[in-house]
Amino acid sequence: MKRKTILVLLVGLMAGATPGCSLCSLTNGGIEKPTLIPTNLSSPVSVPTPPVVVVTPTPLPEEMVVGADAEEQLIINLYARVSPSVVNINVISGLEEFSHPEVPGFPESPFPEEFFQRGLGSGFVIDTDGHIVTNNHVVEGARRIQVRFSDDTEAEAEVVGTDPHTDLAVIKVDVPAAMLHPVELGESDALRVGQRAIAIGNPFGFERTVTMGIISAVGRVLRQISGFSLPNLIQTDAAINPGNSGGPLLDSRGKVIGVNTIIFTRTGFSSGVGLAIPVNTVKRVVPELIENGRFAHPWLGIRGYSLNAELAEALDLPVENGILVAEAIRGGPSAQAGLRGGQHEVLVEGFVEPISAGGDIITAINDTEIRSMDDLITYLESTAVGQEVELTIIRDGEKKRLTVELDERPNF
Repeated sequence: MKRKTILVLLVGLMAGATPGCSLCSLTNGGIEKPTLIPTNLSSPVSVPTPPVVVVTPTPLPEEMVVGADAEEQLIINLYARVSPSVVNINVISGLEEFSHPEVPGFPESPFPEEFFQRGLGSGFVIDTDGHIVTNNHVVEGARRIQVRFSDDTEAEAEVVGTDPHTDLAVIKVDVPAAMLHPVELGESDALRVGQRAIAIGNPFGFERTVTMGIISAVGRVLRQISGFSLPNLIQTDAAINPGNSGGPLLDSRGKVIGVNTIIFTRTGFSSGVGLAIPVNTVKRVVPELIENGRFAHPWLGIRGYSLNAELAEALDLPVENGILVAEAIRGGPSAQAGLRGGQHEVLVEGFVEPISAGGDIITAINDTEIRSMDDLITYLESTAVGQEVELTIIRDGEKKRLTVELDERPNF
């Protein structure tokens, strides 16, 4: 039986390289092959509640369409109100290193030493100062960013701040305030599965395309290739495709509830499983990006395993849930507080590598039960650098408490 591979695709759209040569792996008329993200074990975080972005939403036009039912009329009005806030982002990125072998007797390469590739993504206006939110992976490495508005006006943009860990970025355009139609930011903590979800973006370069579905799940955690994770993601079946990256996910009132970011797919295109960064993360991160150009993530400084009944039995542990600490990273906040990592390695069936066993087991943080690494990641989303947290641990069969002062996550 053939193994089917599920791909995780960052939904920015990358077009061909210029000049004269395509350096991207292209299929179907210039769509870049999907990016694979392995599921590494990690220990991430996020931050408190800095100032909230204050916006003035564009008024809802009262356009009644003959023959439209109530739901259709809702989407028609929502699109008319919000689509002017959504922009098309065109990015030119430099490929810094491109070399060809020097073969004696052969002529020099006809291609220039420096190549460029083009990318497409989406974004949305958040204020009348010209700030636009998008994904970090849309503008990462950009040499030039061009924004196109709904009236086909184009403007150059500059990067104000980026945060690779949450995959958020803020860019800015210098245009008259009258051209800018800020979105209204909603609330993501109270979202429920089954609520309507509407995406507006530029899939495959088709500008301001609207698709609709529901919220399929909340609280998803995605391991990133960096080793850290994105917590609290919103899962939706609204069609999201390459080029939708950075565009808004909306509720039925037209308020932004997320930023469309990633799709899971076997084909490279939408298969009904898309993930969006929750708007409450946007509210925490974006003000810092505007003010400081970066965001400081709190860091506990551990590696560990999510426990289950099988692993607990194999290691003869006293509990079946929690985090078995494999390593308290040297010099990190947990190590300084006295948390212990693994003391020896054990081969466990079902694990490719030996398990680092004998370390502390984290069962709670600030009296909130921790059953898995995902629980810890989600909790740390609401903490801040410099904040003290109390860990409840089991060491040698006894319950203990440790106070840890969270540090800033380093760039590994």
